[in-house]
Amino acid sequence: MSDESRPSPAPQAAGTRTNTPTAAVIPAAGRGVRLGPGAPKALRALGGTPMLIHAVRAMAASRAVSLVVVVAPPDGAAEVKNLLDTHALPEWTDFLVVPGGETRQESVRLGLDALPPEYDIVLVHDAARPLVPVDTVDAVIEAVREGAPAVVPAVPLADTVKQVEPAAAPGEPEPVVATPERARLRAVQTPQGFDRATLVRAHGTVTDDVTDDASMVEQLGLTVVVVPGHEEAFKVTRPLDLVLAEAVLARRRLNDGF
Repeated sequence: MSDESRPSPAPQAAGTRTNTPTAAVIPAAGRGVRLGPGAPKALRALGGTPMLIHAVRAMAASRAVSLVVVVAPPDGAAEVKNLLDTHALPEWTDFLVVPGGETRQESVRLGLDALPPEYDIVLVHDAARPLVPVDTVDAVIEAVREGAPAVVPAVPLADTVKQVEPAAAPGEPEPVVATPERARLRAVQTPQGFDRATLVRAHGTVTDDVTDDASMVEQLGLTVVVVPGHEEAFKVTRPLDLVLAEAVLARRRLNDGF
Protein backbone atom coordinates (compact mmCIF):
# COMPACT_ATOMS: atom_id res chain seq x y z
CA MET A 1 0.00 0.00 0.00
CA SER A 2 1.24 3.48 -0.83
CA ASP A 3 2.56 5.74 1.91
CA GLU A 4 1.22 8.87 0.17
CA SER A 5 -1.53 9.32 2.78
CA ARG A 6 0.88 9.13 5.70
CA PRO A 7 2.06 12.34 7.38
CA SER A 8 5.67 13.33 6.82
CA PRO A 9 7.85 12.38 9.80
CA ALA A 10 9.21 15.14 11.98
CA PRO A 11 13.01 15.58 12.10
CA GLN A 12 14.69 13.30 14.63
CA ALA A 13 18.00 13.27 16.38
CA ALA A 14 20.85 11.27 14.92
CA GLY A 15 20.78 7.60 15.86
CA THR A 16 17.00 7.24 15.86
CA ARG A 17 15.13 5.04 13.36
CA THR A 18 12.31 7.35 12.33
CA ASN A 19 11.50 5.73 9.01
CA THR A 20 11.90 2.13 10.11
CA PRO A 21 8.80 0.19 9.02
CA THR A 22 6.76 -1.15 11.94
CA ALA A 23 4.53 -4.23 12.00
CA ALA A 24 2.26 -5.60 14.70
CA VAL A 25 1.72 -9.31 15.39
CA ILE A 26 -1.50 -10.23 17.19
CA PRO A 27 -1.64 -13.85 18.42
CA ALA A 28 -5.34 -14.74 18.48
CA ALA A 29 -5.32 -18.52 18.51
CA GLY A 30 -6.24 -19.10 22.17
CA ARG A 31 -9.57 -20.43 23.42
CA GLY A 32 -9.83 -18.23 26.52
CA VAL A 33 -11.43 -20.86 28.76
CA ARG A 34 -11.50 -18.53 31.79
CA LEU A 35 -13.93 -16.28 29.96
CA GLY A 36 -16.45 -19.09 29.91
CA PRO A 37 -17.97 -21.26 27.17
CA GLY A 38 -18.49 -19.88 23.71
CA ALA A 39 -16.42 -18.62 20.79
CA PRO A 40 -12.64 -18.22 21.06
CA LYS A 41 -11.84 -15.25 23.28
CA ALA A 42 -10.59 -13.03 20.46
CA LEU A 43 -13.91 -13.47 18.64
CA ARG A 44 -16.14 -12.58 21.62
CA ALA A 45 -18.24 -9.50 21.00
CA LEU A 46 -17.40 -6.21 22.68
CA GLY A 47 -19.91 -3.48 21.92
CA GLY A 48 -21.24 -5.64 19.10
CA THR A 49 -17.81 -6.05 17.47
CA PRO A 50 -15.34 -8.92 18.04
CA MET A 51 -12.52 -8.08 20.44
CA LEU A 52 -10.01 -9.00 17.75
CA ILE A 53 -11.31 -6.22 15.50
CA HIS A 54 -10.94 -3.72 18.34
CA ALA A 55 -7.35 -4.92 18.90
CA VAL A 56 -6.51 -4.71 15.20
CA ARG A 57 -7.94 -1.20 15.00
CA ALA A 58 -5.95 -0.20 18.10
CA MET A 59 -2.69 -1.18 16.38
CA ALA A 60 -3.66 0.38 13.06
CA ALA A 61 -4.65 3.62 14.81
CA SER A 62 -0.93 4.35 15.00
CA ARG A 63 0.19 5.82 11.70
CA ALA A 64 3.58 4.21 12.38
CA VAL A 65 2.10 0.70 11.96
CA SER A 66 1.86 -0.23 8.29
CA LEU A 67 1.19 -3.99 8.66
CA VAL A 68 -0.85 -6.02 11.14
CA VAL A 69 -0.38 -9.81 11.15
CA VAL A 70 -3.18 -11.71 12.89
CA VAL A 71 -2.23 -15.22 13.97
CA ALA A 72 -5.47 -17.20 13.86
CA PRO A 73 -6.43 -20.59 15.34
CA PRO A 74 -4.78 -23.33 13.25
CA ASP A 75 -8.12 -24.31 11.70
CA GLY A 76 -9.66 -20.84 11.68
CA ALA A 77 -7.51 -18.67 9.42
CA ALA A 78 -10.20 -18.42 6.73
CA GLU A 79 -12.83 -17.40 9.30
CA VAL A 80 -10.57 -14.69 10.74
CA LYS A 81 -9.72 -13.37 7.27
CA ASN A 82 -13.42 -13.13 6.44
CA LEU A 83 -13.94 -11.31 9.73
CA LEU A 84 -11.32 -8.70 8.86
CA ASP A 85 -12.79 -8.31 5.37
CA THR A 86 -16.25 -7.54 6.75
CA HIS A 87 -15.18 -4.77 9.14
CA ALA A 88 -13.98 -1.28 8.32
CA LEU A 89 -10.24 -1.04 8.95
CA PRO A 90 -7.83 1.87 8.41
CA GLU A 91 -6.80 2.13 4.78
CA TRP A 92 -3.20 3.10 5.55
CA THR A 93 -2.46 -0.32 7.10
CA ASP A 94 -2.14 -3.70 5.41
CA PHE A 95 -3.44 -6.87 7.04
CA LEU A 96 -2.32 -10.48 6.89
CA VAL A 97 -3.78 -13.62 8.51
CA VAL A 98 -1.69 -16.73 9.17
CA PRO A 99 -2.48 -19.98 11.01
CA GLY A 100 -1.12 -20.19 14.55
CA GLY A 101 0.39 -22.97 16.62
CA GLU A 102 -0.46 -24.90 19.75
CA THR A 103 1.07 -22.32 22.10
CA ARG A 104 1.21 -18.53 22.19
CA GLN A 105 4.99 -18.69 21.80
CA GLU A 106 4.69 -20.79 18.66
CA SER A 107 1.99 -18.51 17.28
CA VAL A 108 4.13 -15.39 17.73
CA ARG A 109 7.03 -17.14 15.99
CA LEU A 110 4.77 -18.04 13.06
CA GLY A 111 3.65 -14.42 12.89
CA LEU A 112 7.28 -13.29 12.82
CA ASP A 113 8.05 -15.76 10.05
CA ALA A 114 5.30 -14.18 7.93
CA LEU A 115 6.72 -10.65 8.10
CA PRO A 116 8.28 -9.21 4.94
CA PRO A 117 12.00 -8.45 5.37
CA GLU A 118 11.65 -4.65 5.42
CA TYR A 119 9.96 -4.58 8.85
CA ASP A 120 12.63 -3.96 11.48
CA ILE A 121 10.36 -2.98 14.40
CA VAL A 122 7.77 -5.47 15.64
CA LEU A 123 4.97 -5.04 18.13
CA VAL A 124 3.41 -8.08 19.80
CA HIS A 125 -0.08 -7.36 21.09
CA ASP A 126 -2.64 -9.47 22.94
CA ALA A 127 -5.96 -9.75 21.12
CA ALA A 128 -7.51 -9.73 24.59
CA ARG A 129 -6.37 -6.12 25.17
CA PRO A 130 -8.83 -4.48 22.78
CA LEU A 131 -8.87 -0.97 24.25
CA VAL A 132 -5.22 0.07 24.42
CA PRO A 133 -4.97 3.79 23.54
CA VAL A 134 -2.96 4.86 20.50
CA ASP A 135 -0.72 7.05 22.68
CA THR A 136 0.53 3.91 24.42
CA VAL A 137 1.21 2.20 21.08
CA ASP A 138 3.13 5.22 19.84
CA ALA A 139 5.17 5.47 23.06
CA VAL A 140 6.34 1.86 22.68
CA ILE A 141 7.31 2.38 19.04
CA GLU A 142 9.18 5.58 19.83
CA ALA A 143 11.26 3.88 22.54
CA VAL A 144 12.31 1.13 20.11
CA ARG A 145 13.14 3.75 17.49
CA GLU A 146 15.39 5.44 20.03
CA GLY A 147 17.43 2.27 20.39
CA ALA A 148 15.83 0.02 23.03
CA PRO A 149 15.90 -3.65 21.96
CA ALA A 150 12.69 -4.38 23.87
CA VAL A 151 9.99 -2.14 25.35
CA VAL A 152 6.96 -2.89 27.51
CA PRO A 153 4.15 -0.59 28.64
CA ALA A 154 3.36 -1.05 32.32
CA VAL A 155 1.40 0.47 35.20
CA PRO A 156 2.17 0.66 38.93
CA LEU A 157 0.43 -1.84 41.18
CA ALA A 158 -2.41 -0.66 43.40
CA ASP A 159 -2.37 -3.74 45.64
CA THR A 160 0.29 -5.05 47.97
CA VAL A 161 1.85 -8.21 46.50
CA LYS A 162 2.84 -11.30 48.47
CA GLN A 163 5.24 -14.02 47.38
CA VAL A 164 3.93 -17.39 48.55
CA GLU A 165 4.89 -21.03 48.60
CA PRO A 166 2.50 -23.26 46.66
CA ALA A 167 -0.17 -24.92 48.80
CA ALA A 168 0.44 -28.51 49.81
CA ALA A 169 -2.92 -29.41 48.26
CA PRO A 170 -5.48 -27.47 46.21
CA GLY A 171 -7.54 -25.19 48.41
CA GLU A 172 -5.19 -25.24 51.38
CA PRO A 173 -3.65 -22.00 52.75
CA GLU A 174 -0.45 -20.77 51.09
CA PRO A 175 2.35 -19.58 53.38
CA VAL A 176 3.73 -16.09 52.65
CA VAL A 177 7.52 -16.00 52.20
CA ALA A 178 8.09 -12.36 51.22
CA THR A 179 6.45 -8.99 50.54
CA PRO A 180 8.17 -7.35 47.55
CA GLU A 181 8.52 -3.57 47.56
CA ARG A 182 5.47 -2.42 45.62
CA ALA A 183 7.11 0.78 44.34
CA ARG A 184 9.55 -1.33 42.28
CA LEU A 185 6.86 -3.55 40.72
CA ARG A 186 4.87 -2.99 37.53
CA ALA A 187 1.98 -4.77 35.84
CA VAL A 188 3.08 -5.30 32.25
CA GLN A 189 0.74 -4.78 29.30
CA THR A 190 0.94 -4.95 25.51
CA PRO A 191 1.82 -4.04 22.82
CA GLN A 192 5.40 -4.94 23.58
CA GLY A 193 7.86 -3.54 21.06
CA PHE A 194 11.07 -5.06 19.74
CA ASP A 195 13.94 -4.68 17.40
CA ARG A 196 12.99 -7.46 15.00
CA ALA A 197 16.41 -9.14 14.95
CA THR A 198 16.40 -9.28 18.74
CA LEU A 199 12.94 -10.85 18.92
CA VAL A 200 13.77 -13.39 16.22
CA ARG A 201 16.93 -14.35 18.12
CA ALA A 202 14.96 -14.69 21.35
CA HIS A 203 12.43 -17.02 19.72
CA GLY A 204 15.23 -19.07 18.22
CA THR A 205 17.14 -19.33 21.50
CA VAL A 206 14.71 -19.49 24.42
CA THR A 207 12.78 -22.73 24.73
CA ASP A 208 11.31 -22.18 28.21
CA ASP A 209 7.58 -21.66 28.54
CA VAL A 210 7.18 -17.90 29.08
CA THR A 211 4.24 -15.57 29.67
CA ASP A 212 5.44 -12.73 27.48
CA ASP A 213 7.98 -12.04 24.76
CA ALA A 214 9.95 -9.48 26.76
CA SER A 215 10.97 -12.13 29.27
CA MET A 216 12.57 -14.05 26.40
CA VAL A 217 14.69 -11.01 25.58
CA GLU A 218 15.63 -10.75 29.26
CA GLN A 219 16.97 -14.30 29.06
CA LEU A 220 19.31 -13.14 26.30
CA GLY A 221 20.85 -10.76 28.83
CA LEU A 222 19.51 -7.66 27.09
CA THR A 223 17.79 -4.71 28.76
CA VAL A 224 14.02 -4.39 28.56
CA VAL A 225 12.73 -0.87 29.26
CA VAL A 226 9.34 0.26 30.53
CA VAL A 227 7.18 3.10 29.24
CA PRO A 228 3.94 4.24 30.90
CA GLY A 229 0.99 1.98 30.19
CA HIS A 230 -2.68 2.85 30.54
CA GLU A 231 -5.46 1.64 32.81
CA GLU A 232 -7.68 0.96 29.78
CA ALA A 233 -5.14 -1.46 28.28
CA PHE A 234 -6.24 -4.22 30.69
CA LYS A 235 -6.58 -7.80 29.56
CA VAL A 236 -10.05 -9.28 29.13
CA THR A 237 -9.64 -12.64 30.81
CA ARG A 238 -12.71 -13.24 32.98
CA PRO A 239 -16.41 -12.34 32.61
CA LEU A 240 -16.04 -9.32 34.92
CA ASP A 241 -13.29 -7.95 32.63
CA LEU A 242 -15.73 -8.07 29.73
CA VAL A 243 -18.26 -6.06 31.74
CA LEU A 244 -15.59 -3.44 32.47
CA ALA A 245 -14.52 -3.35 28.82
CA GLU A 246 -18.13 -2.75 27.76
CA ALA A 247 -18.34 0.14 30.22
CA VAL A 248 -15.09 1.70 28.94
CA LEU A 249 -16.21 1.36 25.33
CA ALA A 250 -19.62 2.87 26.11
CA ARG A 251 -17.94 5.84 27.81
CA ARG A 252 -15.65 6.36 24.81
CA ARG A 253 -18.55 6.33 22.41
CA LEU A 254 -20.48 8.77 24.56
CA ASN A 255 -17.61 11.19 25.16
CA ASP A 256 -15.50 10.88 22.04
CA GLY A 257 -17.72 9.34 19.40
CA PHE A 258 -15.29 6.36 19.33
